[in-house]
Amino acid sequence: MKTDFDTLRALASYTLNHLKEGEMIDFNITKREDLIDAMATEMGASFATDEDIKQQAIEEVEDKMGADNVPEDVTESEIYNHARKEIIKSFNGENIGGLYLVESLHKVGQRMTNFLLDCDLVEDVFGTDEELINFLVQKIRQFTIKRA
Repeated sequence: MKTDFDTLRALASYTLNHLKEGEMIDFNITKREDLIDAMATEMGASFATDEDIKQQAIEEVEDKMGADNVPEDVTESEIYNHARKEIIKSFNGENIGGLYLVESLHKVGQRMTNFLLDCDLVEDVFGTDEELINFLVQKIRQFTIKRA
């Protein structure tokens, strides 16, 4: 399964559900979709999707070959596949639900804790920063995409 922004939205929804069930945050339910989008956008700084990696690999090929010399089927080329593999290797192969970690999972927990504390869509946050970070790390680590 290829990952994209919808995968980040799924992770955000999953995380939000667990935060609400765990009574870690309170928010206006009518703003749920807005909160999911905002969380997914914030999570985008911590995770790379297959779409991100594809775009980055294409840019690297364009840089090496020149934008005018890139073949139409660039994603089938050996240079593209090599660039893509190198990009994935730079993430140490670490991924959660097909999303590649750009930063450590602890940093993701810190980033998302700060997001929750600063977000106008969140009415209240319960627990200490450390409790929130640990909760987020545990839940995010367990995330998987349901395959239809």
